[in-house]
Amino acid sequence: MLIITDHASFVVPPQRAVWVPAGVEHEAYMRGHVSIRTLYVSENAVAGLSSSCHVIEVSDLLRELIIEACQIPVEYDVDGRDGRVMDLILTELNSMPRTPLHVPMPRNERLVRVCTAILRDPAQNDALDEWAESAGMGRRTFTRTFRRETGISFAAWRQNVRLMEALSRLALGQSVTAVAFDVGYTSSSAFTAMFRRTFGVAPTRYLRKHEHPDLGTAA
Repeated sequence: MLIITDHASFVVPPQRAVWVPAGVEHEAYMRGHVSIRTLYVSENAVAGLSSSCHVIEVSDLLRELIIEACQIPVEYDVDGRDGRVMDLILTELNSMPRTPLHVPMPRNERLVRVCTAILRDPAQNDALDEWAESAGMGRRTFTRTFRRETGISFAAWRQNVRLMEALSRLALGQSVTAVAFDVGYTSSSAFTAMFRRTFGVAPTRYLRKHEHPDLGTAA
């Protein structure tokens, strides 16, 4: 699943969730068959809820709690067993580690057009000068403005987009070789090396560690 807000874009592989605070406009895109569970949390339900979007891990405990919550009536006893299940979900949400599966989005409209084009097709291999020209900027202005508005270089941003796209495709069962070429790498070994540097493990091992056979969870 891909979530896009005004400030960032997030990829949500299986066994992950994305936290979206109240009032944040966002778009959601699914690839293939996706099974999700959506939690709606009142802003004053618990102290410490994050005010920014981010992707989090979903532990086995949190996953089972969410599944159980789906069986609880809309009007439940907040002081009874059902209420304790809901309270534990909120506690777990606040304790889940975050996963760096997002890229920041610039505010400059010309840069937004460039970023949107790359998000739609991460395999594009246009040179930096070509992207700067398409934005109507000189190379130096383009790079400086991009870093100022996103906090990272254009090259790093595009690499992160490719890794996000790769995770989405790998989660659908596509082969490492096919994914490598589809996201713009010249060989599967180059892609695997980049993936390993970013996530610490090879693509196939990463998926075996994190995927679950029957549920992708989103909150």
